[in-house]
Formats: sequence, C-alpha cells, structure tokens
Amino acid sequence: AQLRLVRDGIVICEDAIASLKRFKDDAKEVAEGYECGITLQKFSDVKEGDVFECFKLEEYRD
Repeated sequence: AQLRLVRDGIVICEDAIASLKRFKDDAKEVAEGYECGITLQKFSDVKEGDVFECFKLEEYRD
C-alpha cells in the first residue's frame, strides 16, 4: 500500500509501506482505532502529530 505523510497540512512525502506490525506480529491490515507499527521504505523522519493517509492505487481497464 502507498502512504502519504501530512505534517501541518502539508504533504511531506509519499512512500510505500515496507512493514506493518500489530504487537510483534506481521499484519496485512489493522482495524481503525488500534495501535500498530509502520515502517516506510524510504522515509524515516516521522514526528509526533504527523498524519498518515494510506491508499491503494488500482488500474481500471475498459
């Protein structure tokens, strides 16, 4: 999945999720409201208050 990191209303980066964990276990998804750990592929300067917007790109063919 792709992730957009927003800080103070400004998009800081768009990156891919390298890993997602719930407790110490790998996870494919985490329900809203639950804590999790996210590792990004390229970006590591995450700060308190940053907002993650996750999205999935899909290609449609007619």
